[in-house]
Amino acid sequence: MAILSNLLIPLIILILTTITIAYLYMTRKFKHWTKKGIMEIKPSAFVGNFGKCLLMKISPGLYFKKIYNIAKGQPYVGIYLLDRPTLLLRDPEIIKRILIKDFNSFGDRYSRASVNDKIGNSNLFMIKNPAWKQVRSKLTPIFTSGRLKKMFLLMEEVGKDLDMHLESQLSKNNFCSLEMKEVCAKFTTDMIGTTAYGLKVNSLNNPDAEFRKCGREIFTFNIKRSIEFTTIFFIPDFVDILGFQLFSKKSTKFLRNVFWDTINERIKSGTKRNDLIDLLIELKQSQENDSSQNNNNNFKFHGDNLVSQAAVFFTGGFETSSTTMSFAFYELAVNIDVQNKLRFEIEEALQANDGKITYDMVMTLPYLDMVLSETLRLYPILPYLDRVALNDYKIPETNLQIEKGTVIIVPMVGLHRDEKYFSNPNIYDPERFSEENKKSLTPCVYMPFGEGPHICIGQRLGLLQSKLGIIHIISKYEISIDTEKTSVPIKLDPKAVLTASIGGIYLNLKKITT
Repeated sequence: MAILSNLLIPLIILILTTITIAYLYMTRKFKHWTKKGIMEIKPSAFVGNFGKCLLMKISPGLYFKKIYNIAKGQPYVGIYLLDRPTLLLRDPEIIKRILIKDFNSFGDRYSRASVNDKIGNSNLFMIKNPAWKQVRSKLTPIFTSGRLKKMFLLMEEVGKDLDMHLESQLSKNNFCSLEMKEVCAKFTTDMIGTTAYGLKVNSLNNPDAEFRKCGREIFTFNIKRSIEFTTIFFIPDFVDILGFQLFSKKSTKFLRNVFWDTINERIKSGTKRNDLIDLLIELKQSQENDSSQNNNNNFKFHGDNLVSQAAVFFTGGFETSSTTMSFAFYELAVNIDVQNKLRFEIEEALQANDGKITYDMVMTLPYLDMVLSETLRLYPILPYLDRVALNDYKIPETNLQIEKGTVIIVPMVGLHRDEKYFSNPNIYDPERFSEENKKSLTPCVYMPFGEGPHICIGQRLGLLQSKLGIIHIISKYEISIDTEKTSVPIKLDPKAVLTASIGGIYLNLKKITT
């Protein structure tokens, strides 16, 4: 007993000393913003201002909106991601400087995957400068309006598959209740399969389709995936220690095998489709044949560097569009007058076009464009933008010096739902985005695809496939809320880093027979 007693006291002292040192270390930067004369939200030791997000009590997007509202009247407000000083921006002019005018000082996202996660770290979304600029410039031509117009016939084949799938779900009285996020995800998975990979993925007609299984695994926000995503996006200093990957090992293996099977078959057959695979083959071969491109400063278009671009186009392409579509259907089901007005516009366009859905027809539906714009205002898929200062930077016309390494957050949900910029901001009103009303929008307030050089490269494809899916469903079905399974107003998932609903979005579909 004496020996235990003699050991216990030093052990207690060691534990208390360790805790004290850890506490002092993790709070050493607190008051950083107060010392600069900037409003800051009082942080807590070890978690900073991010404790509720770490505990999954609130999603990051809604949390940043809450901070945005607390700091009303301020151009910015200081917070802490654990112990790291972070500046949350509120003023559109300063946001414009950070994202556009002085982009070179804030050209990287803060988020990153593990250095051992080649596919997660080398893709266009995560890659850092200077490699980002090279990859972005090479991939930009892939989804021009001209290329999309050529792809549209393939896209409309997927639209017909959607029609068949929904018909198969109907009961004898032409009625069904479906979880629309899953329906939309199958549709956009098939769409990306054909437009980017040249593959007939067939998720709509095959419940065991491997592409859909892969997508579901990546974006199912269970506790494990939520911890991984939260660490990658907000505590990236820990990803190497914890080995967290943007894509799971199983998903990485599947995407790598599919990509190389497709690229090797394309090279062997000599087939040209003017899609992402063709562009990646061209970049690979061009670099192999041009020794001047093989210096150490150039991004190498080979191996997993190629797979990573194909992987992020797949995941970004299907998830963002399917989420946008499902929220649009939810709001159309709640707002019947908007649904009827949209259906009338679509029916008129179809009658004028002999019942055919064409690229030009889809692109000339103003109310559909307004519906999607308003949906993205209320439910931006990535509800915040993150940047990191690449050098010391003084915000013009202020005394604020931002040190290198400081994290910058642009809270899109806060901006999109600010009554200063949008009257009755929580009301769904597509008329906000009429041609006349769009002229009065404040720049760098409405940014569902981001802004500046980092703006989403696939936004044209995302909007086009969303519009096509909505046309196919709204022209044939009346939709309403399945009130037994979906609440009004809808509840957002606190475990999700992206905007997502809790428990899905269940809607009733009734076939229009006259």
